[in-house]
Amino acid sequence: MSKVHVKKDDNVYVLTGKDAGKTGKVLRVLPDVGRVIVEGVNMSVKHTKPRGRNQQGGIINQESAIASSNVMLICNKCKRPSKTGSRYENNTKVRYCKACNETIDVIREKKQ
Repeated sequence: MSKVHVKKDDNVYVLTGKDAGKTGKVLRVLPDVGRVIVEGVNMSVKHTKPRGRNQQGGIINQESAIASSNVMLICNKCKRPSKTGSRYENNTKVRYCKACNETIDVIREKKQ
């Protein structure tokens, strides 16, 4: 299990691959394989077979997972892709933007 630097609902910028330069929201994080699924990025075609009487088969476009190292978090304050770090502020561990030094969100409360 590897640690992933982005969370669900984060806005990210794609660094490499066929969708380089695109931005999107993280729909799902797969920490076991170190991958993320980003909205509108790495689209693939899936052919589905009808299952049951009322379901229709067809071709579906869906997002595929990409490596988490190929995405960079977009800071809410400076509105650009930046590296992130973690630090303690007032007994809470927070994630912060290394470009503008602003707090992004709380990771967890420090145990007393």
